Amino acid sequence: MLEIIKETTSYLRNETGFQPEAGIILGTGLGGLVSEIDIVHILEYENIPNFAVSTVEGHKGRLIFGHLAGKKIMAMQGRFHYYEGYSMKEVTFPVRVMKYMGVSHMLISNASGGVNPDYEIGDLMVLTDHINLLPSPLIGKNHEEFGPRFPDMSEPYDHDMITSALSIARKHNIKAHQGCYVGVTGPTLETPSEYKYFRIIGGDTVGMSTIPEIIVARQMGLRCFAISVITDLGIPGRIVKVTLEDVKAAAEQAEPKMTIIMKELLREIIT
Repeated sequence: MLEIIKETTSYLRNETGFQPEAGIILGTGLGGLVSEIDIVHILEYENIPNFAVSTVEGHKGRLIFGHLAGKKIMAMQGRFHYYEGYSMKEVTFPVRVMKYMGVSHMLISNASGGVNPDYEIGDLMVLTDHINLLPSPLIGKNHEEFGPRFPDMSEPYDHDMITSALSIARKHNIKAHQGCYVGVTGPTLETPSEYKYFRIIGGDTVGMSTIPEIIVARQMGLRCFAISVITDLGIPGRIVKVTLEDVKAAAEQAEPKMTIIMKELLREIIT
């Protein structure tokens, strides 16, 4: 694992000559942020050694290097999921590469279902905690270079970044909650009883990504921020049939609000 991470990092450095400060991972229907990036390099995943390939509609599969809010960033326009058949090591491989590329901050977005009755479709939620119902990406051999075998997760999401993001949202009159994300394998959407269970155990939203990437990022000492766009509701009496097209449409409609927060957060947190 360590050798292939270094191989991929070497390839990216040779191809781009770029040293990013922040890494961004964009979820389903949330690739619009790319239009705000002053792009220097674009690499297709299929051309990057050891990278997986996105197979889900709404995930373009491109690694983008450029400037956003005056900061050097590398952004994944499309991520990998456990439900695509990839191992957790493959799902989180790009995060380890980002760390070796020099990234110090990680910003992640996702589309998720709201189980908090106060949430509406199109709302944003800043993650303050999570409940992981996916296999851990840290199972298996641990390399000391990656970080501790048993990383502390008492603060998975950076408090200062959360505070800044909520302040930015208020300034722009953007409705942004804060809460707990439940990570599941998918790819089925949830049953009414599953939605109820996620709420009972403390969840506010549910989705199929983000947590594995956060676990690896925290193990490697990256400061992390994540934000959910509520694309459907798992609330009793408000559950309806949902398709991927519905999720994408809701995410794309709310994406400009997320972009405002991401851009201003980058400007504030990286000096």
